[in-house]
Amino acid sequence: MASILNPYISFRDDARQAMQFYRDVFGGELTLSTFGESGMPDAPEADKIMHAQLQTDNGFTLMAADTPPGMDHNPGTNISISLSGDDGDRLREYWAKLADGGTVAVPLEKQMWGDEFGMCVDKFGIGWMVNISQPQD
Repeated sequence: MASILNPYISFRDDARQAMQFYRDVFGGELTLSTFGESGMPDAPEADKIMHAQLQTDNGFTLMAADTPPGMDHNPGTNISISLSGDDGDRLREYWAKLADGGTVAVPLEKQMWGDEFGMCVDKFGIGWMVNISQPQD
């Protein structure tokens, strides 16, 4: 197996909702494991997510967890996720869903380098960049 790189996002108590949202955006299979299922059934965070993984039909893998009590959590300041490619219709659909309820920093539109590009922060505080490559003539 080749090496792979996956975004891994830390949340404060809403990893389940965030990952269900991303499943609604991208489709695919979502697996969730709680702290309680992983040997901590009596812990206050037993129902929180210890590990979540979304595997999409497009080959995206997104992982996440709730930050356990006592650990620092700084939402949105340590990660942004880039989606890029030439499937404009699909990328525009992702953009619309990610931006809904969030904040658009750069509207998805044609940029000086010729591609469509936009930046937003979704309703969970995660930064997203979408770049739609234009055909090279």
